[in-house]
Amino acid sequence: MTTIKEIASQETYIVRQPVLRKGKPIESCIFEGDDLETTHHFGLYDNENLTGIISLFSQTNSIFAEKNQAQIRGMAVLETHQKKGFGEALVQECENYCKDNNVDLIWFNARTAAVGFYKKMNYQTLGEAFEIKDVGEHYLMFKKL
Repeated sequence: MTTIKEIASQETYIVRQPVLRKGKPIESCIFEGDDLETTHHFGLYDNENLTGIISLFSQTNSIFAEKNQAQIRGMAVLETHQKKGFGEALVQECENYCKDNNVDLIWFNARTAAVGFYKKMNYQTLGEAFEIKDVGEHYLMFKKL
């Protein structure tokens, strides 16, 4: 059985590190703004084991005109649990949270390898690929709610 619930930022590290910061120190899993009151972290539990995470930041990107925006960061599902719909469930959780809280637009920087995953969920890319130091190539993606 899978459940999704809000978790503390520190709880995300055990999934952030192996998936998003492989081989890097645990400190690299701490994101600026993780502990703000406006930041929400969701964990997906499969049989009570934390297997997927996603973080939602109240962050405005000036490229977009929408007043109420949220940024997804640190979306990760443990390798052993990928391709089971958990990632989609986590993104859906964020979308539902945003709709309930009058957020008009979700945006994020997606790794190139994840662009297809997000496109299936009706997110669009904007602009060219760009490099994030020590992490790799990304695209800006967004979806109006």
